[in-house]
Amino acid sequence: MRIAVIGLGLIGGSLLRALTAAGHEVTGFDADPATRDLARAAGCRVLDSTAAAVAGTEVTVLAVPLPVLPRIFEDLAGYDGVLTDVTSVKGPVQDLAEKYGVRRFVGGHPMAGTEASGFAAADPKLFGGCIWVLCLEPHGTGLDDWLTLARLYTALGTRVLPITAVEHDNAVASISHVPHLLAATLATKLLESPLNKALAAGSFRDGSRVAATRPELTAAMCGGNANEVIRELTHVIDDLVRLRERLELSDPVHAQLDYLRRASELRRAWPPVPGAAGRLTADVQALLALGRSGGWVTSVDGHEVATIRPETDRYSS
Repeated sequence: MRIAVIGLGLIGGSLLRALTAAGHEVTGFDADPATRDLARAAGCRVLDSTAAAVAGTEVTVLAVPLPVLPRIFEDLAGYDGVLTDVTSVKGPVQDLAEKYGVRRFVGGHPMAGTEASGFAAADPKLFGGCIWVLCLEPHGTGLDDWLTLARLYTALGTRVLPITAVEHDNAVASISHVPHLLAATLATKLLESPLNKALAAGSFRDGSRVAATRPELTAAMCGGNANEVIRELTHVIDDLVRLRERLELSDPVHAQLDYLRRASELRRAWPPVPGAAGRLTADVQALLALGRSGGWVTSVDGHEVATIRPETDRYSS
């Protein structure tokens, strides 16, 4: 398949390398000349403009920050292939695609990455086993286009999860965006405290890891999903206030135990255990039901998809 990747940071660069290794005819472009040189030195085919990179391709993947997307959509006016992205917020991108008249858009988000950034950190094995969200809008997404991307990404070893943009943004505010803000808050505890720096160990390392993400990326991610992040952040603040109130009771040890036991059980039960494999004939509602159950697509054969659903969560709320 002829594919273009626009934006060659960690995600775009990793995808460029993974698709090239899989035997596809892949071209890339990045606005930064130094990044283009790095990618060429790694053996990738990189051209000097978006237009040159996408010419004659069947699929184009946009791996650029949300604020850059309007200009890229303008550059791609008239593109007749499948257009997708890897942005961590989906509603605003869906709105932009509609605004700029993109005919064959499928929103995407690989749940993969590290605190590192840039092409130098690109890894063609980054996506193995990861969940890759492909948005499926009941009255907007072409099913054949969705299946084209699902076939492409599952062949890289990903687990493709179908869901709408709204449902995606609701979920990632909880499990991705707010955790970045919590990590940033924790990292500031190092400020002007040599003792904190000396004593910080495993819990600090694990809790603050994503604070090392490029600030511009975190700001774009959380700002682009501001309404959902505010909603979820309010819930987290409320939980923390209740925990503080329990610490103020006469027996603060016992007062915390029920909350902490519940949290411990939930964390030890994650990630969910995959259940039995299945198959279904792809249609929009069946695929959305799969995604809403936490299930995913493992391969695509025409309009037949292989699926896995997680075992029932023992700790349902």
